[in-house]
Amino acid sequence: MNSTHQELWAQCCQFIKDNISPLQYDTWFRDITCERFDEEKRSLVLMVQSSFFVDQLEERFQTVVRAAVKKVFGEGVQIIYGYRTIGNDPSTATLQKSASPSPTILAQAKAQPANPFRQDNREDFDPQLNPRYTFENYCQSHSNKIARSIGEAIANNPSLKTFNPLFVFGPAGVGKTHLIQAIGIRIKERNPQARVLYVTARLFQSQYTAAAAKNINSFFHFYQSIDTLIIDDIQDLQNMPGTQNTFFHIFNHLRQHDRQIIMSSDRSPAEMEGFEERLLSRFKWGMQVELERPDIELRRDVLKLKAEQDGLSIPGEVAEFIASNVTNSVRELEGVMVSLMAHATVLNRDISLDLARRVMANAVKINRKQVNFEMVAEAVAEHFNMSPDLLYTKSRKREVSDARQIVMYLAKKIAHMPLTTIGHKIDRTHATVIYACSNIENRLATEKKLAEDLDAIEAAINSK
Repeated sequence: MNSTHQELWAQCCQFIKDNISPLQYDTWFRDITCERFDEEKRSLVLMVQSSFFVDQLEERFQTVVRAAVKKVFGEGVQIIYGYRTIGNDPSTATLQKSASPSPTILAQAKAQPANPFRQDNREDFDPQLNPRYTFENYCQSHSNKIARSIGEAIANNPSLKTFNPLFVFGPAGVGKTHLIQAIGIRIKERNPQARVLYVTARLFQSQYTAAAAKNINSFFHFYQSIDTLIIDDIQDLQNMPGTQNTFFHIFNHLRQHDRQIIMSSDRSPAEMEGFEERLLSRFKWGMQVELERPDIELRRDVLKLKAEQDGLSIPGEVAEFIASNVTNSVRELEGVMVSLMAHATVLNRDISLDLARRVMANAVKINRKQVNFEMVAEAVAEHFNMSPDLLYTKSRKREVSDARQIVMYLAKKIAHMPLTTIGHKIDRTHATVIYACSNIENRLATEKKLAEDLDAIEAAINSK
């Protein structure tokens, strides 16, 4: 390769090194080589160690790499990542490259899931880890502090076998999958050669069934070669004696050879049914740690992180409303945020308390307080800095008339009062109340300030 290209890539590396931590640079960039640069096609080929590196570079470092290449090589450069796939005979290694016309940084297509039926099980394989599930993206609070601390201890020092096996349990949506994958990602960051594999219990069972009909020895050899085995939803192996027996022997081999085993389940080993007692005793062998339902502190942090990742600006009262009502799982919180963003985009509206209520109406049971007419009237008067008594007068001043119509509208909407009752309260006819509610609804479609006033008044009522 032309030395000029090597020198240019060295300049890119220096730029990258100046903008990330030394550990990140040593892990992900130190061994990258520049295969070639095609001036005419404006394409740059970079060689990395494996498909896992491609995923990590695309997911976590795309911005800094793009900036470095643009600064050194110029505009419009297509970056192609390649890596070597080694088969049974190392001398037949071939170069795999991506080939997409996109002008942005491109990644080599992901490798296929690990094949346990190859004879040479020491070859590199895709660990099946989601690059988004890192410790950096994992919010911590009292409800998960112990589990996270243990997970980081394992990830930072895999030779420490105090927590082997690690059994993480808790209800759905509390972050079990994120935590156990974060351990695997951190281990791969610190030692890219480590053989880490994440697999669901269902996939493990399917692989076992296929292997039993072909060559079960290859299946055993593959799994016995793993350094860190992460199995999600282990409870799905219940009432499957053949698969359980196979996993029992793999478990014994890995632990005997000081390999790390990490499992997750929706219940503790003591509550699991349909498992052989000898296997349950292995689950209890090391460290059992529970992930509890997210507390209010964690729910707030998750919302803040999700908003930052999606580039959203979410008002404090909206975040507090969501965190107070979505209490079961982190997954549910993220789902609400996705829906909120979609609704705000489609309706071309800012994220507000009223919009959050609409989005959540069919998703969660909202803890509502009993609101009466007097509460509405006081909140409206306070918002517009006027005496509540004015709302009950015959005054036709615009500001008083508007405030009075808002009282009638909100009394119907959030106090769920009959129109006739609202009229009696404010000494107006049934027809007047109908007109007031219809007028406010029509104005909401075009008057952003009115929508903001209503959101603020509702927030004030709910905060009392």
